[in-house]
Amino acid sequence: EDSLTQTQNTITAPMGFELKQNYPNPFNPSTTISFSLPTANQVNLNIYNALGRLVATVVDEHLSAGTHEFLWQAANMSSGLYFYTLTSGSFSQTKRMILLK
Repeated sequence: EDSLTQTQNTITAPMGFELKQNYPNPFNPSTTISFSLPTANQVNLNIYNALGRLVATVVDEHLSAGTHEFLWQAANMSSGLYFYTLTSGSFSQTKRMILLK
């Protein structure tokens, strides 16, 4: 009888984990990284340089299910290839991005 309630009930959490490609890419000096979580969980989003060294931790917290966006400010980093890795529970995925100055 209440269409608003029905509409709210159709909003569901994502079906699975998804790490999206950062944008813009290549970027300077900042880029947005977004990802989806099917359930609330502890999340780590780390940035690594081309040598595999950890250069930044963007997220290290418990997040709710849904889609999240974070901005990485890389003004103090050198140009080059970087990798970002999303880890949550048993899920882990890595993508590449390029910083051009």
